[in-house]
Amino acid sequence: MAGLFGMMSNLSRAGRKSSIYALFAAILMFNPIAAPAHETQPAIADVEVTQTSLRLEIRLAVEALVAGIDLNGLEDTNASPLSGFYDQLRAQEPEVLEKGLRAAWPRLAGGITIDVAGQRLTPQLSEVRIPRVGNTDLPRESVLVIGADLPTGSAPVQVGWSSAFGPLVLRQVGEGDALYTGYLTNGALSDPLPREGVAEVGALAQFGRYIVLGFEHILPKGLDHILFVLGLFFFSLHLRPLLLQVTAFTLAHTATLALAVLGYVSVPPEIVEPLIAASIVYVAVENILRPQLGWWRTAVVFGFGLLHGLGFASVLGEIGLNPARLISGLIGFNIGVELGQLAVITLAFFAVGYWFGKKPWYRSFIAVPASVAIAVVGAWWVVERTLL
Repeated sequence: MAGLFGMMSNLSRAGRKSSIYALFAAILMFNPIAAPAHETQPAIADVEVTQTSLRLEIRLAVEALVAGIDLNGLEDTNASPLSGFYDQLRAQEPEVLEKGLRAAWPRLAGGITIDVAGQRLTPQLSEVRIPRVGNTDLPRESVLVIGADLPTGSAPVQVGWSSAFGPLVLRQVGEGDALYTGYLTNGALSDPLPREGVAEVGALAQFGRYIVLGFEHILPKGLDHILFVLGLFFFSLHLRPLLLQVTAFTLAHTATLALAVLGYVSVPPEIVEPLIAASIVYVAVENILRPQLGWWRTAVVFGFGLLHGLGFASVLGEIGLNPARLISGLIGFNIGVELGQLAVITLAFFAVGYWFGKKPWYRSFIAVPASVAIAVVGAWWVVERTLL
């Protein structure tokens, strides 16, 4: 097959220009200075429900909440007009930041929903744990402990989280292997949490949730994984090289994702994250210097896929998997990741490949400059994740 799909040559000049601009806008959005250091992360809450009370222990970067940043759909705090205030809060000692948090608590409490049969309860802030100031370029993880007394009866509890606070991973742990995990976005409420045992979600519904979670980990949240896949795309528009690379990458990250989640492999993020950034640099540089498909390129992509699988596993490690549905959760998450990767390739193809793939200048004016931009971003991330 001569190309990934049949190319069209009789296109308007305006269409060609707009597609080229779209490509470079997409590449430049991965600003190497702004990207991962201020990337937003979901809050993670462990919830305990008894007959008489509810207790939430939430791990998050409280600076964003105190600053009043709207995290709904925000991938990087540098994109907020309040980012300067947010950075100042990162440099505050725990006692000072806690004072600001408690002053802002009446506002913040309004964004936390604890609902029992239509009755909304008032959350009480019982404990604040803020670490000492470390690297102010990185978010520090604080802990808020929130409680509420439940009304008499056996009605279950629903927990909600304002969309302005960003996503919330809500985990209810019961006796034995029982586990409930909810991923709350856009101000959604959790499933009803019973006062005995844990919430139960149908197998099909839970499977679908993990598909969505895997997809979202690529689009829009997985900047490093997006760049790696784009590096594979700009290697060649021919179907065979792209198919071989994507297949090798998929098999590799599927294997390490499963092994890591099952507990057979464990590598610290301090090692995995810089290596993932280095993998982005490698594929981009090889696109520029030696765009030839051989066993070495396929083997290297497979090796880098092993690293990316460990990165995917860290997401599931934070959110948790229901032990009773471990395999279906893994499969669902992996399907979501694959759909995300295919979406990246499809978008890239219709941005540039469809319009210009058969042009004699495609490699010189599109594939190589795009690979240079990807390599620069990846190189910055290597430096940032190892030295800064």
